[in-house]
Amino acid sequence: MNAAAATASGHLPVVVIGAGPTGLTAAAHLVDRGIEPLVLEAGTQAGAAVRAWAHVRLFSTWGEVTDRTAEKLLAPTGWAKPDPGAYPTGGDWAERYLQPLAEVLGDAVRLGARVTGVSRSGRDRTVDADRGAKPFTVHVAHADGREERILARAVIDASGTWSTPGPAGGDGLPALGERSTADRISYRVPDLGDPVTRARYAGRRTAVIGSGASAFTALALLAELAKSGDGAGTHATWILRRGISGSTFGGGAADQLPARGALGLAAKAAVDEGHADAVTGFRTDAVEFDAGGGGLVLVAEDGRRLDPVDELVALTGFRPDLTFLEELRLGLDERLQAPAGLAPLIDPNQHSCGTVYPHGVKELSHPEAGVYLVGMKSYGRAPTFLALTGYEQVRSVVAAIAGDHASAERVELVLPETGVCGGAGLFDESAREGSPSDGGGCCGGLPDLRRPLRPAAP
Repeated sequence: MNAAAATASGHLPVVVIGAGPTGLTAAAHLVDRGIEPLVLEAGTQAGAAVRAWAHVRLFSTWGEVTDRTAEKLLAPTGWAKPDPGAYPTGGDWAERYLQPLAEVLGDAVRLGARVTGVSRSGRDRTVDADRGAKPFTVHVAHADGREERILARAVIDASGTWSTPGPAGGDGLPALGERSTADRISYRVPDLGDPVTRARYAGRRTAVIGSGASAFTALALLAELAKSGDGAGTHATWILRRGISGSTFGGGAADQLPARGALGLAAKAAVDEGHADAVTGFRTDAVEFDAGGGGLVLVAEDGRRLDPVDELVALTGFRPDLTFLEELRLGLDERLQAPAGLAPLIDPNQHSCGTVYPHGVKELSHPEAGVYLVGMKSYGRAPTFLALTGYEQVRSVVAAIAGDHASAERVELVLPETGVCGGAGLFDESAREGSPSDGGGCCGGLPDLRRPLRPAAP
């Protein structure tokens, strides 16, 4: 947006899409800069996606999942930061941090407001004339059926990727039969503390597809169920698109996020103790219903067929929903669907969780000035996002919107290493040591925190 356009639209709010960790942090930074935010959240509560995996414990501590500017906004309310060394669950994070932050922001947060489209006012993506002088127009569908059009000076899309999980199919598309057997498939880590969900998996055979932290979590939970009084007969078949190598179970004791390392070791124990069998180099081509036994039979691209299972849990990563942004001129990497300036820094063929270079507004900018994809959505299909990265992103972006370019360009963030993962391709090769995981990468899957989320919930 040029200077004249910025001046003309300066009275308009900055629209933030999504009231999750990154979106609410963006709003806090806007308030701190004296800029009016308007947060549009499709869910009925702040942190709706986080609440969906409330049962999952983060493997970063409270000290690593709150933002200093947001804390400053919360301080006058008497809010007290939880024990910095403790590990919250998703539910804890939502109730003790995200909800209070949303309440402080007050009317700036609108719930039940789903963004259905973003464009330039009076200009579709083909029109050049006077484009930069026009404000953004954000189309919103409210839960009560109302439709609304909101003008904005800038748009920060922090809507995440939770609503678009990857399919079971090994080619990135649903496997044959995946849609017709959807009632037997979950794309989230099951909440086995819920009696109904527990009954669904207790004493049954479950296939788990994936090799990120979400898959580790599912395997560990199913093994725990198998050892419980009501879980006799519970067994998992762990399906990996690659082979098992030294890095399959993550960093273990070498992981600088200890809880994440322990999670990988718990998954390994599930296999070692016989509660799960591992099937390697298996890329699912079809999911067939076994009419004789009533189970599901998974068929690989190479023709292999597995023994029938009762349930399938597909934890193959997430991807961004770009449909409501199609009238904007975005510059996205053709593979990762991440901003073109950011993609080389997060390419899982080259980078592991802790080797992503700190970045900000420069890498997040698009040909359409004034629109930014931040948080997990900025990473597209890359699996290595950390929540602290999202907080730094919005600090930089908001500084740029405020005209403080020196601050926007000053990006300072040190990320933790895993101790083992050093680059893995998006599409793993079973014959290659340390090859990529099933859309989850070495750090993918469950809420890492330090990442606003690539969760693992039911």
